Amino acid sequence: MNGGDAYSVMEAQYIRRHHRHEPRENQCTSALVKHIRAPVHLNYSSIMTVHPETIEGRPGTLVIESFVVDVPEGNTMDETCYFVQALIRCNLKSLADVSERMAVQDRTEPINPF
Repeated sequence: MNGGDAYSVMEAQYIRRHHRHEPRENQCTSALVKHIRAPVHLNYSSIMTVHPETIEGRPGTLVIESFVVDVPEGNTMDETCYFVQALIRCNLKSLADVSERMAVQDRTEPINPF
């Protein structure tokens, strides 16, 4: 883990157990930690998957993220979903921007159909 983050023993154990990465020489990795004064069953749950696909004849990636979040008192389901979707959409756009910039530099070759 890089980035100068100092983790407690408990945090380090969870990170080692659930957030294993093997970065190559030109990669970095980090884990962000936030302590929330509320029990686990209230917080937020998401699943992110990545799937290979072909986009305009070139290798691409389909990213799907789904979530479950409690609706805070005073908010509607629509408002809550809209807010969380906006956050995830922003994160996915950033992921796409960085990844596509790297792919252009790497100049991914078109896939030849057989």
